[in-house]
Amino acid sequence: MGSENRAPVTVVGLGSMGSALANAFLEKGHPTTVWNRSPEKAEALVAKGAVSAATVAEAIAASKLVVVCVLDYRAMREIVDSLGDAPAGRVIVNLTSGTPEEARQTAAWAAERGVGYLDGAIMATPPMIGSEHALIFYGGPKAVYDEHASALASIAGAGTYLGEDAGLPSLYDVALLGMMWTTWSGFMHSLALVGSEKVKAESFLPFAQLWFEHVVAPEIPKIAEQVDRGTYPDGGSALGMQAVAVEHLVDATRAQNVDVALPEFLLDRAERAIKQGHAGDGFAAIYEVLRKPQS
Repeated sequence: MGSENRAPVTVVGLGSMGSALANAFLEKGHPTTVWNRSPEKAEALVAKGAVSAATVAEAIAASKLVVVCVLDYRAMREIVDSLGDAPAGRVIVNLTSGTPEEARQTAAWAAERGVGYLDGAIMATPPMIGSEHALIFYGGPKAVYDEHASALASIAGAGTYLGEDAGLPSLYDVALLGMMWTTWSGFMHSLALVGSEKVKAESFLPFAQLWFEHVVAPEIPKIAEQVDRGTYPDGGSALGMQAVAVEHLVDATRAQNVDVALPEFLLDRAERAIKQGHAGDGFAAIYEVLRKPQS
């Protein structure tokens, strides 16, 4: 693909993700300049047509759009601060992992230096970058995002702008990762339970998949709707009744000599929700406990 109508891009940081980002820009025809503290990491990209800058100043001078993917926010700020005066007219898209507060602080830091800034969170593995399955969240000034959305589409078919708040991408990131980890942990706890009686995971798997597909997953949109409304209809299975079943889970877990921390956590939150008056509500009423820190 020719690069005549493709905006130049600079990629700073060539770890596995940064290299994947640079490679995607190259494949979509963007003149791509790269820089990394260890120059040898640029060699494969140079062989594909990238330009390896000798210094970070040279790299940032090469393109208006600068995509940064380094170890952390402090490393990103140190790199840009090392340039002295902010490069005129540059836009930094920071795809470094961090917290929402770090993202907001870095957005303020960039504004003080007159640098256009978008914060992003990558919800993909390096091999997915550049495909329609890659998802990247962005936050920051809409005008900045709109100006560079076409170029950014080269690294993720599902680039999603979340709004002016630079912290939202990181918040979505940790929220989705938390959902993933807790789901996996719940499944592994189930495997530990049946495994205590020498049941193989592959034997239990078909039933877990059917249960998730037909019972667990269909409830997720309903829970989201209930949370937004702030009402939690019981659906024929009130929390007070379900808490008894959760207590059975705790007892069975202990009897099978399996780690009891996960079901005990669940039982504690269910009991706290009941004490707050939600015994007759549905299971989603536990949200009212989870959304506030324990006093």
